[in-house]
Amino acid sequence: MGILSHVRFLLSITHSHLILRRYFVVNGFDGALTMMGLIIGFAVSTPANLEMIINVCLGAAIALGMSGVSSAYVSESAERRHALGKLEDAMISDLQDSTHGQAARLTPLLVALVNGLAPLVFSLLILVPLWLASLGVPLPVSPLYGAILVALVLIFLLGVFLGRIADISWLRSGLQTLLVAMTTAVLIYLFTGS
Repeated sequence: MGILSHVRFLLSITHSHLILRRYFVVNGFDGALTMMGLIIGFAVSTPANLEMIINVCLGAAIALGMSGVSSAYVSESAERRHALGKLEDAMISDLQDSTHGQAARLTPLLVALVNGLAPLVFSLLILVPLWLASLGVPLPVSPLYGAILVALVLIFLLGVFLGRIADISWLRSGLQTLLVAMTTAVLIYLFTGS
């Protein structure tokens, strides 16, 4: 059995593939909304240096990623140890070296990686227009508005993904997540805009 097949098997016996998918969506959404919120805050504020904006947003992206990795690892490790302990009690056997034991050790790592990488990757994608502008690449819109547009597209695509999972209209699901993003943008503007 190949490594990927073995990992898939371990995830299937713990039903963790569903957790991974859920964490990917939830934390990707959090990362995208957070980054969009920061950028809108900069857009409605006194003009700031592009390098400073990138550094602040990059700091937030790294913090989101580290928070996601550490919080998911701690909580998922505890849950997996608890579940393995219950299974060991039911079977009156030590399962540490079994497939279930391997799954209990691997699952928290994978969940932590997905939980942390999702907001980090989404945030970094949103920062692409800012990086391009800092390199002197001409953009059709201002870098901040370009980043906001990327955030909106990513949030819409997350909705499309959820629609496909739920077997409902991908367009309706995408528009629902986009509505959340637009509502967030309006609230930020109302509370921070001049």
